[in-house]
Amino acid sequence: MLRLLCLGLLVCAWVLPAAADVSACACDPTHPETMKARECSLCAEAEKQAPGVKYFVLKDVNPRKPNRWLVLPRAHGDGPHPLHELPKAQRDALWKVAIATAKEKIGDGWGLAYNSWHVRTQCHLHVHVGRFITAAENSKFVVVRRPEDFPAPEHTGLLIHPVKGGYHVHTGERIMETALVR
Repeated sequence: MLRLLCLGLLVCAWVLPAAADVSACACDPTHPETMKARECSLCAEAEKQAPGVKYFVLKDVNPRKPNRWLVLPRAHGDGPHPLHELPKAQRDALWKVAIATAKEKIGDGWGLAYNSWHVRTQCHLHVHVGRFITAAENSKFVVVRRPEDFPAPEHTGLLIHPVKGGYHVHTGERIMETALVR
C-alpha cells in the first residue's frame, strides 16, 4: 500500500505543474538583480522586447510541454500580475492576440488557458496556447460570442476553446492548462 502511495505521489509530481508563491512577486525591471529569480524569467523575457511591442509570443521552454506557446503582454503589473487587474481594453487585445496565435500555431482544435496567479510558477501574466483536449469538456462553461465578453475572474483561471458561433469559457478551477495537450 505504501509503495502505491509513493508511486501515486511521484506521478502527481510529474504531471501537475509545480506552483511557486508569486503573491509577493518582487520582479522589478529597474533593479536587474530581482529579475534573476526563476519566477521572474517571463518578466525578463518581456524586458527583451522592443519598447513599442504590446504583446509577444514565446514557445514554452518547459520540456514537458513541447506543444505549447505562451502569449504575454510586454507591460508589467504589480505583484503577481493577475488578469483581472489588466485594464479591459488590454485584456481584450491580449485575448485577440492569443486567438490569432492559436489559429496560426495550432489550427483547428485549439484552446487557451490562463492559470490563476495563486498557482502560477511565473509572476508575469501569460496565456497558454495549445491543442484542447476534448475529453476535458465539462459543464462549467458559458457560451461567449466575442473575446470582449470573456470574464476576468479574480480567484480562478480560464479555459477557452472555440465552438460553433463563439467560445466555451470555462471557469471555477485555478489550474486550467491541464486541458491542453502538453
